[in-house]
Amino acid sequence: MIKRLLVADRGEMARRIFATCRAIGMETVAVYSDADTQAPHVREADYAVHLPGNAPSATYLRGDLMVAAARKAGADAVHPGCGFLAESPDFAAAVLDAGLRWVGPEPKVLALTGDKLAAKRMAADLGVPVLPSYVDIERIVDFPVLVKPAVGRGGRGMRIARDAEGLAEAVAAARRESAAFFGDGTVFAEPYIDRARHVEVQILADASGTVLPLGERECSIQRRYQKIIEESPSPAVSPALREQLCAAAVAAARAVSHTGAGTVEFLLTPSGEFYFVELSPRLAVDHAVTECVFGLDLVRLQLLVAEGTPLPMTGPPPMRGHGMEVRLYAEDPAYAWLPSTGTLHRFAVPEVAIGFRPLIQPGLRLDAAVEDGSVVGVHYDPMLAKLVAWAPSRVEAARLLAGTLARSRIHGVVTNRDLLVRMLRHPVFLSGATDTGVLDRHPEVFVPLVSGMDTGKLSCLAAALAAAAGRRGRFPSGWRNVAVLPQMVGYDGPSGPVEVGYRFDRSGALAAWSVRPPGLSGTADIEDQPLVAVVCAEPDRVSLDVNGVRMDFAVHRVGDVSYVDSPEGLVTLTELARFPLPVPAPAEGRLMSPVPGTVSRILVVPGQRVDAGDLLMVLEAMTLEHPVYAPGAGLLAEVPVTTGSRVESGAVLAVITPG
Repeated sequence: MIKRLLVADRGEMARRIFATCRAIGMETVAVYSDADTQAPHVREADYAVHLPGNAPSATYLRGDLMVAAARKAGADAVHPGCGFLAESPDFAAAVLDAGLRWVGPEPKVLALTGDKLAAKRMAADLGVPVLPSYVDIERIVDFPVLVKPAVGRGGRGMRIARDAEGLAEAVAAARRESAAFFGDGTVFAEPYIDRARHVEVQILADASGTVLPLGERECSIQRRYQKIIEESPSPAVSPALREQLCAAAVAAARAVSHTGAGTVEFLLTPSGEFYFVELSPRLAVDHAVTECVFGLDLVRLQLLVAEGTPLPMTGPPPMRGHGMEVRLYAEDPAYAWLPSTGTLHRFAVPEVAIGFRPLIQPGLRLDAAVEDGSVVGVHYDPMLAKLVAWAPSRVEAARLLAGTLARSRIHGVVTNRDLLVRMLRHPVFLSGATDTGVLDRHPEVFVPLVSGMDTGKLSCLAAALAAAAGRRGRFPSGWRNVAVLPQMVGYDGPSGPVEVGYRFDRSGALAAWSVRPPGLSGTADIEDQPLVAVVCAEPDRVSLDVNGVRMDFAVHRVGDVSYVDSPEGLVTLTELARFPLPVPAPAEGRLMSPVPGTVSRILVVPGQRVDAGDLLMVLEAMTLEHPVYAPGAGLLAEVPVTTGSRVESGAVLAVITPG
């Protein structure tokens, strides 16, 4: 029996495992880097061991440090979580060699499943359909192809090559990312299937040979080949196809003698054919979806199997209702998914029934890595949380998720929240006609929720009224005998700088207001504005009657920044100084870093001529590569950074003399 468990992971997955451990009376040990010193998962563990440093290669990817931490804290078992070392056969072997119990498949199973080419050969030998693999990539003549790391997981390193010209760069990029994250740069390619679906089967297996297939999860809504929306059951899988997928998954698991939790992944073509992709021998990030529809605690069952106990059932229970999950990331979808860093001033998701545990009735579950005040840095994956809905039907689950996300208050970093809401409400998604390329074909989902002029302007007015209410609490309000002069305040908003003007009459009613670019009007008026009455104006809440319809705005001010949440979404406004100091414009040709990170590769030298769109260098931030391209043609005059340089957002990466 396991007494004390070390979890070799961080964030929401560590918190998820700790929740089950508390429920069954098992003691817990966390590990943490310098950046995670104040992280919630550290505080929630019974014991915690520090791993000096921040980079994953110096902390969470160090199996020797994990084993040493387990010994130091008196743990008798190790759970690898779902990332970092979860699929490392060397780490599993080191844990077992240290006399500790390993929560997962044996090292030899991890070695086989970690080699995607070997796993595909194994599936083909079982009669499971597989796509052809091209190891001799230079000889590929049929396009498009998908270049993939031979080891690894989670879509990292994958690149599409649509022609021979793009193949070399796709291969080089895949090799770099795979070597950096998984320690192995071996890659291969397979035919790329347009409009394919990503469908996977959750399995649980014990040492006695029982393998439970727990239905399928649809994971087709992806960015950078990583999932952002998952659901079960899939709208494209019939009972007959489900039976075939589950049979193939069970055969693959039995062939490698898999034990514990795992996921068998498939591609589903538009014509209904399916192909084996890989067997992931760990607890999946999206396991909560399966827990909803089957009513099981997969972590508890994992731990039982690790203790040598047979699974308490010989067949899967019936599926119930519909489960759907979204992954909330600190990134900006509209700007090439650039990660966002900073302090999370507020993180509030309403109407959540439970966190980190299976739902016992329809509702919402939140598995979050963060809380108010958390610092989102550059060292790790940008996922903030997973929000899960369980409802009687697919439409109800999507509506519940979308509505709750829209009402959530997430302040301090840019997130993909608006894109998730728009996707969940999109007719294509609601019809079930999704695939792995749906985001590329529907740019309309990248538009912010608050995109209409009226709501945006009303949010600006609410921010100004809330700020005035805050000032009244600190300073007496003066009285003027000149009724026509409005109060004026400037903001830098989503569409650039604006000037908000408003004026009250002698009765205290809003007489006029305007929101316009600076310099267009010296006085506030009511032309082209909705008829608005102020119901109340407080420092953190403004209620407006807009043409007879009441709207509430929650205003959260941090320094000069006002976060204004309305029923339609968030608007972030930075108050401009009334008398700003002159700021020198950046010199022409200076190329600034779009994100804080590390310069991982430089492809140019000073004196070189470049054309618009040429790849100059690659940054690494939040474990992902971010290419930096030349904005125009010219002569590369200066490259003030070197490979390995740490840069902040806005740092000068290169100077290009135009022409």
